[in-house]
Amino acid sequence: MRKKGQDSLKTRDALLRAALELISERGYLGATTREIARRADVTEITLFRHFGSKERLFEEVLHTYTFLPRLRELLPSLVSMDYEEALYTVGTRFFETLKERKTLVKIMLSEINIYPDKIRNIYMKFINEMIETLAGYFKSLQRKGIIREFDPSVGARAFLGMIFSFFQAEVIVRQRSISKKRQNLIIREFADIFVKGTRV
Repeated sequence: MRKKGQDSLKTRDALLRAALELISERGYLGATTREIARRADVTEITLFRHFGSKERLFEEVLHTYTFLPRLRELLPSLVSMDYEEALYTVGTRFFETLKERKTLVKIMLSEINIYPDKIRNIYMKFINEMIETLAGYFKSLQRKGIIREFDPSVGARAFLGMIFSFFQAEVIVRQRSISKKRQNLIIREFADIFVKGTRV
């Protein structure tokens, strides 16, 4: 029974990896379920048995291979960190995840306006989940009196937006390779600006 469950997890992981690769290469619209299944070395029926639909598979790719799961993992450790150091950690991990998923981010930005409403809604729901996860951290600091009162969702959007704008302008538009030293300096600066604007 255990082996069957392990095989099922392996198949699921293989499908998610194949979907990530193909969507990164061809975009959501260009990656067919048949090709995803073939790359995962399973049948298309198996793909639908695991995920039910291509939309659901896409949603699981976002929840598995993007910054959201990493942010959720980070949250417990942020509590014991200095506020500025916590923001620097979040910013660094976010930027590094964007770099890792550069091809996926690039192709999604280029085709987001032609996605069917259902797919655009899945994408926006994922973005909102990421924002609300960080907003939860800000709320906890507000309750402790560490930072001033502001809309935590707007704050989360502003902080992640600074990092994303930097990534988009430098890495995607200008196609620059950002050194670790420059990355650290920029994110430290962003964290410093944000802390000075929000601390009590």
